Amino acid sequence: MLLSLDLESDMPIYLQLKNKIIEGIAVSDLKAGERLPSVRQLAGDLGINLHTVNKTYNILKQEGYILVHRQKGVMVNPAGAPKATQPYIQHLNKELRPMIVEAFCRGIKEDEFHKICSDLYQQLDSLNQ
Repeated sequence: MLLSLDLESDMPIYLQLKNKIIEGIAVSDLKAGERLPSVRQLAGDLGINLHTVNKTYNILKQEGYILVHRQKGVMVNPAGAPKATQPYIQHLNKELRPMIVEAFCRGIKEDEFHKICSDLYQQLDSLNQ
């Protein structure tokens, strides 16, 4: 699993790692049931603290993206990615709102914002082919 993190970013490392793993699942770079590196191994490979990887794995486990087995290790959830539930949709609304507000303040029109979202969605979809 090849991951690159921006250690100079304002975004916390655990969130970058979480987002990269979810993106890997979304574009099928990480397949259902595929094993992920151990906490210690991934921390060593990325040169980050093992508690950061552990935090990321715990969040991904809580959200249903991965399973953690004492004997088998960490793996992408064999049942696939979690489905969009009403609480997730509420969370999505909460997370998108500040970005939309900022875009609005900066003069980005609704159709332009939709195009940005559509382009990103299509990029992911083409990677998933």
